Amino acid sequence: MQEQKPRYYLIDGIRGITVVSMVLFHFCYDVFIVFGNNPGWYGNPYVYMWQQSICQTFIFISGLVWQWGRAANLRRGLCLNLLGFALSFITLVFMPTEVIWFGILNFLGCAVLLMFPLEKAAEKIPSVLGLGVCIFCFIFFKNIQYKTLGLGDVVQIHLPDFLYSIKILTPLGFPYPGFVSSDFFPILPWMFLYLGGYFFGRIFMEHSGWHSFACKKIPFFSALGRRAIWVYLFHQPVCMLVCMFIFMPL
Repeated sequence: MQEQKPRYYLIDGIRGITVVSMVLFHFCYDVFIVFGNNPGWYGNPYVYMWQQSICQTFIFISGLVWQWGRAANLRRGLCLNLLGFALSFITLVFMPTEVIWFGILNFLGCAVLLMFPLEKAAEKIPSVLGLGVCIFCFIFFKNIQYKTLGLGDVVQIHLPDFLYSIKILTPLGFPYPGFVSSDFFPILPWMFLYLGGYFFGRIFMEHSGWHSFACKKIPFFSALGRRAIWVYLFHQPVCMLVCMFIFMPL
């Protein structure tokens, strides 16, 4: 009889806490931006940090657990991409001002599939080295969609304009002039963060002492984290309906 793999509920719990943070963030976005109650809200640096904490946690955890769901990853990657395409179509038809092109679902779907050819090369890299290089590259490539590479104001490399004139390169991190998306997660730099999660997952598996601690549940949040995709798909329509009820005249 095959031994059942343990469930690391703590990771589910972290994902669940992030789900709640995401719902609150998107509700605030609807209130302040979509319904125009504070158009400058999104420009606040603390709001940006909040938004980044959510998406970076989701992407890092997704990379962390990739090796544990290897058997289902092909199906998962295809499903995430199909859901991403469906979300693009729905927003284009019903919310064209908030249309989503290559949002986080499409990125995660592509990242899951890209790990199949990348895993063989990644296996040859020591886990700690791989994690460090990936985090460095994520920071270095963070502003690639704004035509620069570097480390803040210390090191800056300006990329040639022609890379941003080819529309097919937009999902890679080179958006063409006039490109607009309310949720945009290109392959670069985000694949480096996903790979960082993958390497951290290997480090986690190498430290057996962490396993029993990671099996502990966070009440409510661990259960919620296992249903993160469904919350993501349905929370925004609910938030919009609540805002419409509050702010639109009868």
